Amino acid sequence: MDEIRIIEVKESIYADNDQKAQELRESLKKQGSFLLNVMSSPGSGKTTVLKSLIPQLQDKYKIAVMEADIDSDVDARTIAEATGVRTIQLHTGGMCHLDAGMTKQGLDEVGGDLYDLYILENVGNLVCPAEFDTGASKNLVILSVPEGDDKPLKYPLMFEKADVVLVNKIDVLPYFDFNLEKFTQYLQKRNPKIQIFPVSALTGEGMDKAAAWLDQAIETWRK
Repeated sequence: MDEIRIIEVKESIYADNDQKAQELRESLKKQGSFLLNVMSSPGSGKTTVLKSLIPQLQDKYKIAVMEADIDSDVDARTIAEATGVRTIQLHTGGMCHLDAGMTKQGLDEVGGDLYDLYILENVGNLVCPAEFDTGASKNLVILSVPEGDDKPLKYPLMFEKADVVLVNKIDVLPYFDFNLEKFTQYLQKRNPKIQIFPVSALTGEGMDKAAAWLDQAIETWRK
C-alpha cells in the first residue's frame, strides 16, 4: 500500500494570509492610513461603540467603516445614518472571519488613499477572527459585562492578539457577576502590555479615553 501523503493545508493558508496582511499594512503605512480591526462576540456592542467613538474623531480624521457580516446590511446602515461617514457592508459568504484578501477588497471598494482612518468591524465571534491577520494597524477587542469576566481564559488567542480591550456596558455592572479586577488579572496574564478601558457606549462613559487612545495610536502610526 502506498504511503499516505499528508499536506499541512492550515499552515500554508495562514502563511499566505500573513504575507498578504503584511503587504497591506505596508501599503497603508505609505499612504498614511490607519486600519483598526474591531473584534468581539455578537451582542457586545461593537456598532454602538463605533457610533459613540466616530463623532469624537471625525472632525480631525476622514473616516470610512467596513461592516462585516455573514448576511444583512443592518450595521452598515446604522453607522451611516448615525455618523454620516462612508460605510460599506462586507458579506463573508458564510465564513466567520475576515482575512487580508477580503479586507483588501473592502478597502478597494471604499476608495484608495482617501481616508485617514479605516475601521473594520469584524464578524461577531471570539474565535475565528483572531486567527487571521487582516493587515490592521491595531486590533481592538470589545467584551461586554454580561459575557462574564472569564473570557480571557476561554478565548486566549483573541486577547493575546488585541492591542486594547474595551469593557463595554459598565452601566449594568451592578446587575451582573462581573469582577473587573479579576478580568484585568486574567487579561494581563495573556497579554501584559494590553490597555484596558471600561466604557459604556450607551451612556458615553469612558469613550473619551478610548477615543484619545485611538487618536494617539493614529498619530504614532504616521510617524
